[in-house]
This record gives sequence, structure tokens and C-alpha cells, in this order.
Amino acid sequence: MKPFTLNLCGRLTEITRTQVMGILNVTPDSFYAGSHSHGESEARRRVETMIAEGADMIDVGGYSSRPGAAEVDIEEEMRRVRIGVEAVRAADSNIPVSVDTFRAEVARRAVEEWGADIVNDISGGTLDKEMFATVAAMRVPYILMHMRGTPRTMQTLTDYSDVTADVATELSRPLERLRRMGVADIIVDPGFGFSKTLTQNYALMGHLANLGDMLGCPLLVGISRKSMISRLCDITTEETLPGTIALNTAAMLAGAAILRVHDVAATVQAAKVTDTIIKNM
Repeated sequence: MKPFTLNLCGRLTEITRTQVMGILNVTPDSFYAGSHSHGESEARRRVETMIAEGADMIDVGGYSSRPGAAEVDIEEEMRRVRIGVEAVRAADSNIPVSVDTFRAEVARRAVEEWGADIVNDISGGTLDKEMFATVAAMRVPYILMHMRGTPRTMQTLTDYSDVTADVATELSRPLERLRRMGVADIIVDPGFGFSKTLTQNYALMGHLANLGDMLGCPLLVGISRKSMISRLCDITTEETLPGTIALNTAAMLAGAAILRVHDVAATVQAAKVTDTIIKNM
């Protein structure tokens, strides 16, 4: 990966190696049961475990984006996100926290009131027209993910001429808009598993380095325990850790800057080995 900087709560932080972002889902229905954290004490325990295992960042979500997940109203999402962000801040006042939300008001309160540093938007600004203006006003890093439609409709919207070229084109438009609005720190997430077929996910992974070059932004890859592994190998979600490590290694070799994962300890070890190999290539 190419070194880059992020402005995190007024501190200019230089990123010189691949970052491991641990997932904290304060939800009852995420696709991987091992990531669920119900209530303050359970969230705090998971955060403390991930930090002890070497997580560089924590991503807090209160709204499951898996296909078929239940709708969550904004008040309930804010309640969950607040529990998660405050659990991280109680455990570590300095570790970067991202808030996984497509709602501008949730993002605003998480940053301004509860202590989040980064906004991670699965919709790339398409589900809340106020998101870009909110991020620009707060001057926080923004993770721009590719998705078509909504979590309920996305798997019906997989018609691509060339998945890598089309994803790059569809991300370049909001990317340019964000830059015009003054958002300086933009991280791109190709959206593995979102509005993409099994074959398209692997084609996108195979050309990930090209995507990074075309967009000129740091890349976040979130493939942890996803169905692109379980369906390919005909296994359960609980059996997908080896495949996850293989895909994250491939992503690092293609230049990924951040790996969003459920299994922090295993990823930290694999990332350290892979980073060392890259330095000696």
C-alpha cells in the first residue's frame, strides 16, 4: 500500500502499513453471530478483546446491512451506535473509531457527541442526500462504498459490462463531488458482496490494484466471512476464516490499506507476515 495521512479529530495521522479494522456490531441480526454485541457490557468486552488482539481501528454499526435484515428506525440505530462508540471510548480514548451508517444524522451525532472519527457509509451517499454535506461540514474522513440500490434490492442489480471498470466509473462521480465539497480524506470500499454476484466479486478482487490506481484513493476491503467464501467452498459462515485470510492477503498484495474484519488476532498476524513479504519483494 502507498502511505497516506488521515485527519483524525484534529490530529494528522500517517498510515504506513495496512490497518486492521475490527467490527463491532451492536445488532441482533448481523450475518455472522460471532460479531454480535448486545448491550454495554458485551460491547465493552468485545472492544477490549479486539484492542488486546491488535486492532488499529474499530468500526461500530447499529444497522445490519445483510440481505433480508430487519428495518431499524433512526432512534434505535442511534441508541445502538452510541452504546458501541462509548464502549470503544471507555476502553481507549485514542483508537480511531468509524461509524458504519448511511444516515447523516447518526453520523453527525456519533462524531460530534459520542467520539467517532470516521464515517463509513455503505450507500456511498445514495440513501441520505444530506450525508456528503454533513461529512464536509465535520471535516472527517469518509469511507465511500460501492453499492447499487438498497440492502433489500442490491442483489437484483448486478448487470455490469465490466465489473471493475463499472465500479470505478460509479465511484468516480461521488468521489469528484466529495472533493469539490472539500472532503480531503476519502477511502474507497469496492463493496464486495453488495450488488455483485459470486463471479463478479472474484473478478473485482483479481483487478483490485487496477481499481485503486483508477480512483487514486486508499482502499478498504471488507470480505470477512462473506458468502463469496462460503458459497465457493460449500461451507458454513463459521468455517470461513481460512478463506477470509486468503482473500485479505490477496487484497494486501493488491495494495489494500484497511482490512475490515471480524477476526482481529488472525488478521493482525497474517497482515504482519504479508507486510513483511511486500517489503522484501
